[in-house]
Amino acid sequence: MADGTAGPRVVLYEERDGVAIITLNRPEKLNTLNEAVIQGIAEAVEDPTASPEVSAIVLRGAGRAFSAGYDLNPEPGAPRFRPERFGAPAVEQRAGAWDPVRDYAFMGHNMKRFMTLWESPKPVVAQLHGYALGGATDLILCADLIFMAEDAIIGYPPSRVYGTPTTMMWVYRLGLEHAKQFLLSGDQIDAATAFRIGLVAKVFPADRLAEETEAYAQRYRHIPANQLALNKLLINQAFENMGLRTSQLLGTFFDGVTRHTEEALRWREQFGERGFRETIRRRDAPFEDYGERPR
Repeated sequence: MADGTAGPRVVLYEERDGVAIITLNRPEKLNTLNEAVIQGIAEAVEDPTASPEVSAIVLRGAGRAFSAGYDLNPEPGAPRFRPERFGAPAVEQRAGAWDPVRDYAFMGHNMKRFMTLWESPKPVVAQLHGYALGGATDLILCADLIFMAEDAIIGYPPSRVYGTPTTMMWVYRLGLEHAKQFLLSGDQIDAATAFRIGLVAKVFPADRLAEETEAYAQRYRHIPANQLALNKLLINQAFENMGLRTSQLLGTFFDGVTRHTEEALRWREQFGERGFRETIRRRDAPFEDYGERPR
């Protein structure tokens, strides 16, 4: 299994007791998503799909968190996505201009690779500890089930400025009221709330999360592979029939639009003026007090 980079392995893969374990492995960067990580995940999903020894997949992150979302501060020399390889015409770029076709090809390819979890015939159980924020929710919500640590959080703060969900699983997993509650505000969701509203399947103490997740995934060994595949396909097809793919097309395109509005461009300029962390802190500060209230 390739991991998308010639350097340190940013996605790890192992098989144990009939379960394939895919681990995001950039702990020093809070498993932020870059081209190498996203490609590594997509390639890692291919192995258990083809293996008769694997009945289920566990997706998890190394270190302090599942993932802090997209890497907005890429390192020099990091692998770069080439949109012209995925449907974007090779057009000479005007300095400072936004090419919506190129942007859509870029983010659309990311979204399609996240959806390999949804499309795999094997059940995918995501193991969420620490937090999953922003683009990480586009990934983790493509899993079939999410098991969450008691002290973890999940949320999409870019909905306040600079993003919309590309896989757009929120409304399909939560329904109208809760999707609006958390996407219009960007409020973080603690584990108790996530379980209450049906966003996650189970909640465990952090020190038991990995053990409980793997134990649950191992139960699928006792169900025939074709039975699992057909049931997953049938359930997924119900959501496909409700317009999931159209929602993803719009979500991916609107994501690019929200990153190029006047408000977004001014906000991005603050990275240089105030620094990345301070700019993020100021965006989220008005919501922190409310985020601590019981919901």
